[in-house]
Amino acid sequence: MKAVCWEGKQDVQVQDVPDPRILNPRDAIVRVTSTAICGSDLHLYNGMIPTMQSGDILGHEFMGEVVEVGSEVRNLEVGDRVVVPFTIACGNCFFCDRKLWSLCDNSNPNAEIAEKLYGHSGSGLFGYSHMLGGYAGGQAEYVRVPYADVGPCKVDDDLSDEQVLFLSDILPTGYMAAENCGIEEGDTVAVWGCGPVGQFAIQSAWWFGAERVIAIDQIPERLEMARKYGNAETLNFAEVDVAEELAMMTGGFGPDRCIDAVGLEAHGTSVDAIYDKVKQSMYMTTDRLHALRQAIYSCRKGGTVSIPGVYGGFLDKVPMGAAFGKGLKFAMGQTHVHRYMQPLLDRITGNGNGSAAFDPSYLITHRVPLTEAPDAYKLFNEQKGECIKVVLKP
Repeated sequence: MKAVCWEGKQDVQVQDVPDPRILNPRDAIVRVTSTAICGSDLHLYNGMIPTMQSGDILGHEFMGEVVEVGSEVRNLEVGDRVVVPFTIACGNCFFCDRKLWSLCDNSNPNAEIAEKLYGHSGSGLFGYSHMLGGYAGGQAEYVRVPYADVGPCKVDDDLSDEQVLFLSDILPTGYMAAENCGIEEGDTVAVWGCGPVGQFAIQSAWWFGAERVIAIDQIPERLEMARKYGNAETLNFAEVDVAEELAMMTGGFGPDRCIDAVGLEAHGTSVDAIYDKVKQSMYMTTDRLHALRQAIYSCRKGGTVSIPGVYGGFLDKVPMGAAFGKGLKFAMGQTHVHRYMQPLLDRITGNGNGSAAFDPSYLITHRVPLTEAPDAYKLFNEQKGECIKVVLKP
């Protein structure tokens, strides 16, 4: 089969690799019909995440058709259409029992690597380094899905791939980011980053009762999407002092809830952003956290900072004094995708929540064959405004 393989920093290639096969009775094999490039994939593309190896198959946002099931998989049949969560969970450990799916204790066979860096290991992830399991990803024609009796969400044939594909990651991630904020009726929510997760965090903030949503980015097309589809007020950080502008827009209070949907490769024009970039280029720090610093400084006293953006290592110059002095709350972590798939599927279909059906496909700006993945990665990484979300078709 053909698959998108990591070969080094900013080097991905479509290669012929062996077809996956059933290794465990709880496995399934899925023929991929749609897959996507995630902003998190760019962290791999840019060499920010350790323990990648030449030939690793990328991709953690995918869906398709079940073509084979292991002997212990009772919930799926050959021919079922499924969306697969990017987090891999066993379904019966301490954390899975508590619906903390991305913290599964059993799905990372390389847990000792993550433990050395983080103290404990989270769940295994598709296509996201050997530290997090070394699992082959979904930017391929076929993929092996471990714990298939727990993860995949079946979808009806009357729903297109593009309507449901983002249940695999970015829609639940944006939703959990808003949920983690503890939004109350009347709150002002500020969202740093108008990429895919930021766009869905904006939408989800309204679902939780926000009165105002302010979106922050520098790319005009992303800001326009936030206005058009997210009904957000927008700030271009290249044109204004974000902290000052947010204070002015909120009567000096600052936003009640702040969401950092950027993560470790934040951009900015201020001294600290330049400092981050220089130190990272010299391998003196692991992450660029300009957006997180700005969120901490801007958030009102007693507010909440939610962090769906990925951070990979040790952060430099975190303003903990400001966070402590203002009594801020923090919430963060990999998304517990399994928890949100059915409720968000109900939002997409309009079932059970009294609201109109929600179509996430507005996010897609590029649809390309799997064979053009290297060019698509390059385009997405260059942050050209017209490229917000790429869907690959095997």
